[in-house]
Amino acid sequence: MAKDVTLDSLPMTLDTSLFTQFRHELHQFPEVSGQEIETQKRIKAFVSQFKPVALSEVGKTGLLLQYGENTEGPVTLIRADIDALPIQEVNTFAHQSKIEGVSHKCGHDGHAAILARLASLLAEKPVAKGRVYLLFQPAEETGKGAEAVLNDPVFAEIKPDRAFALHNLPGFPTGTIVCKPGSFTSSVLSLIITFRGKVSHSAEPEKGLNPAYVMAEFMLRTQHIQHPDPQSDTFALITPIYTTMGATSYGVSAGYGEIHVTLRTRNAKRMDALNTQLLSVLSELSAESGIAIQTSYTEAFVANENDTEAFAQVKQSALKLGYAFVEKQEPFKWGEDFGLFTQHYPGAMFGIGNGEDSPALHNDDYDFNDSLIEPGPSCF
Repeated sequence: MAKDVTLDSLPMTLDTSLFTQFRHELHQFPEVSGQEIETQKRIKAFVSQFKPVALSEVGKTGLLLQYGENTEGPVTLIRADIDALPIQEVNTFAHQSKIEGVSHKCGHDGHAAILARLASLLAEKPVAKGRVYLLFQPAEETGKGAEAVLNDPVFAEIKPDRAFALHNLPGFPTGTIVCKPGSFTSSVLSLIITFRGKVSHSAEPEKGLNPAYVMAEFMLRTQHIQHPDPQSDTFALITPIYTTMGATSYGVSAGYGEIHVTLRTRNAKRMDALNTQLLSVLSELSAESGIAIQTSYTEAFVANENDTEAFAQVKQSALKLGYAFVEKQEPFKWGEDFGLFTQHYPGAMFGIGNGEDSPALHNDDYDFNDSLIEPGPSCF
C-alpha cells in the first residue's frame, strides 16, 4: 500500500493556508464552462502578488502568466483548469458553494490553487533559463477551453517545448503520483441522434411513424457493440445520457425523438471504427422503419497522449521527491481536453491521489483534498 505524501522539506516561505483559503474562495463562487468571468478576476487579483513577467487574458476567461524572460532555453507550459459543473452541492462545510446548482465537483478549484502556489515558488526562485508559462484554462468540462486557448493569438506566440498538467484522483492514496506513457485519458465524443417519423392519433398509430421502437432497438444494439473492459485494446463504452420523445398529449402518437450518448475509446482510431459501426446500425434501422435518422456531434475530447520523455520527467520528479509512484497500465475512461495540447506539443498529464476514501469525481459530495496544494507544485 502506498503511503501518503509527507510535506517535510518542501518550501514554506509563504503560509500554505493562504492557498487553502484561496481554494475555498473559488469553491464558494463556482462558475460553469465559458462563464468564468468572476473566477478569472479572483485568480488575477490573487496571483498578481507573485509578480509574473507578464499576465494576459487568454481564451476569453482564462489567464496566462509568464515567468522568466530568457529567449535561450526551454519553454514550458503548465496548465490548470478552472471551471465548475452544473451540480448541486450536498456538502455542508464552511466553504460550500454559494451558487445554486453549481459546484466544483471535479477539483478544478484545487488545480487552480496548485498553479497559484507554483506561481509563488517561481516568484521566490526566478527562472534562470528559458521561460515558464502558467495557464489557468477555462471550459475544460465542455472540451472548448483548450481549443479557445490554442486559437488565441496571445497564446500562439509562446510555442512551448513541453506541456504538463495534473488531475486529482479519488481512490488513490493522498499524494500518490499516477502516470503512464502513451494514452493517459480516453477519446470521448458526444453523439446526438434525432429520429423523425410522423405523428398520428394514438388510437391509430399505424397511420403514423412512432420512433419509440427504433430508438429502443438502437439502444439495445449498443449493448452488444460496446466493449466496456478498460483493460482491453478494443475498449469502447457507450453511455446513454439523455432521451426525449413526443409530448404529454395522450391522444397523439409521437413522431419525433432524440437520444444523446457519449462514446469512449482508447484512441482516435478506435473511435472512428466505433462511430462507423454506429452509423451503419442507424442507417439499417432507418431503411427498415422509414424513420429519418440524423446525427450530430458535440463535446469532443481527443485522447491525451503522454510523450515518453515527458512521462520519464514526471516519474523522475516524483521519485526524487520521495512520492509514491504508480505507472498505470490502461488509460482512464474519462476525457480531458488537455489532449489537444499534447497533440500540438510533447508533454504529459499525470494524476495525484485525492485519497482512497474520497467521493468520486462529479459526485455531489466530492471535495478537493487541500493537502495536495503542496506536493502538486513541488512535482511541477
